[in-house]
Amino acid sequence: MPEKKTLKNKGIILGVSGSIACYKAAIIASQLTQKGAEVTVVMTRAAQEFVSPLTFQTLTRHKVITNLFGAEDKYDPEHVALAKGCRLLVVAPATANILAKFATGIADDILSATFLAINSPVLIAPAMNDRMYKHWATQANIKLLKEKGIIFAGPEKGRLSDGAIGWGRMSEPEKILEKIDGILLKNT
Repeated sequence: MPEKKTLKNKGIILGVSGSIACYKAAIIASQLTQKGAEVTVVMTRAAQEFVSPLTFQTLTRHKVITNLFGAEDKYDPEHVALAKGCRLLVVAPATANILAKFATGIADDILSATFLAINSPVLIAPAMNDRMYKHWATQANIKLLKEKGIIFAGPEKGRLSDGAIGWGRMSEPEKILEKIDGILLKNT
């Protein structure tokens, strides 16, 4: 009987940027950890306004990376060290701001610097207001990232944080987890 495909010991970086959808990222972190993945969470400063790093540390049992210039006992640029063991970078939620940084190569925080150091596949789950999502600049950034091989999960149409119905709602954790499985388990 063939061996069952698993996420056990696969290094995944979960990038979390500042959106109300951060609570969904906690579900993703928990589910990936339960599947045996080694999840390291990288949070932007804005993400920390929505969910505490302690939440992710508790769910993943790993230190949460929040600062590009954190002091450590030994010198090892965090964003480069993270990239070395990464099989997949998942950014959920991905705001219009972080998409713009990724598309233009801006690396002024730990998440955008990590993105530039990654050689693994990248999965992005956008989350933003309908008007922000439909804006020409955001659409141009998404198009460019897709052309460069970045994989997207969503966004979807649904109720947004302002109560309106529109495009920009982050995909549900189950759909994102299915995409992760599809990326990481297809060749194992």
